[in-house]
Amino acid sequence: MDIQVGKKTMEINLLSKEGNAVKIDIDGTEYNVDIAMLLNGTYSILKDGISYNAEVFRGENGKHYRVNVNYSTYNIDMLDSQAKYMRLRKHSSAEVEEQSQITAPMPSKIVKIHHSAGERLRKGDTVLTIEAMKMQSNLKVCDDCVIEEILVSEGDSVRVDQLLVKLNYECQ
Repeated sequence: MDIQVGKKTMEINLLSKEGNAVKIDIDGTEYNVDIAMLLNGTYSILKDGISYNAEVFRGENGKHYRVNVNYSTYNIDMLDSQAKYMRLRKHSSAEVEEQSQITAPMPSKIVKIHHSAGERLRKGDTVLTIEAMKMQSNLKVCDDCVIEEILVSEGDSVRVDQLLVKLNYECQ
């Protein structure tokens, strides 16, 4: 998932969670933290033996937050990772081979497979629903195509950039 703090965009991935112990990756650097929710959006965070208290205020749309930590306020926007992923693929100068597949945009779990191999899809049809960090995203095709092969099953855990579906855009 990507977030924007002020003018800086960061990529954050949840690597593991056991109780309050959380392992996260922020822009390629791993952090081990202990996070406990206290009252009314207040969190206690322990990192490298240092304790922080953070107040988190959620905006109306659930994608904007204001966070107060150590007398500083940070405005944080959750960027729509599916839209970002599709925008990157659409504007990529990659070869047709790259466009003929759907890969996992983030570590996630396959929640639902909406179609099967051999089916013809229309632009915007949802192929898979994935879940990451308790949020579900629909992975859609960007043009009319036929599903050549589905390489995952419902319930599978997948890693970032793992090939999920092969598509054929040429046989319309």
